[in-house]
Amino acid sequence: MSASPIRDAALQAFLDAARAAYEHQLRDPEGRRSVGEIFAALEQPAATRSTPGERLPVCIHLDAALAAADPAFAGLVAGFRAIEPGLVWRRRAGNATASANFPDGHANAMIVGPGGLEERGDVWLGVSLLGPQVRYPDHDHPPEETYLVLSEGTFRQDKAGVEGDWFTPGMGGTFYNVPGIRHAMRAGAAPLFALWALKPAA
Repeated sequence: MSASPIRDAALQAFLDAARAAYEHQLRDPEGRRSVGEIFAALEQPAATRSTPGERLPVCIHLDAALAAADPAFAGLVAGFRAIEPGLVWRRRAGNATASANFPDGHANAMIVGPGGLEERGDVWLGVSLLGPQVRYPDHDHPPEETYLVLSEGTFRQDKAGVEGDWFTPGMGGTFYNVPGIRHAMRAGAAPLFALWALKPAA
């Protein structure tokens, strides 16, 4: 019988801080349910990725984004800083709704999930970074998703095919995306930094 994977202490510290932050900030009942299920699944570690981390050009804004976070999230920010060197930052494809500076003005990193520090398909936890004045494209995906926003920035959710208004969660704000909802985000004068937790359908 093979031994169960042992989770790296720095990753565990980050996950503990992320769980506490989500649980403290979330008010939406569906978001609370989804995040509860995600972190319950994360109590069982998975195999770790062995390849090195990799940054993209927009990561020059990462320190400024983290430094601007509310001091209430100091533990979460410190935990993220500890694991960030191992993350692989990636671009996503844009479309006509993205700003012209989108290709080099954004990056996403999976913390746990496909390509993350822990390779797993049952739950995904990651982060997005946008440079100043970058608009992320309208997009959708099957998994439900819950955001925890650690910066200024605006977001949008379309409902029943109708384009939604932009809203500002604020630092520490949270919101829940139902499966398949079309949504987007954009940064203002400062970089945008947010966590997202997705739960693919079983």
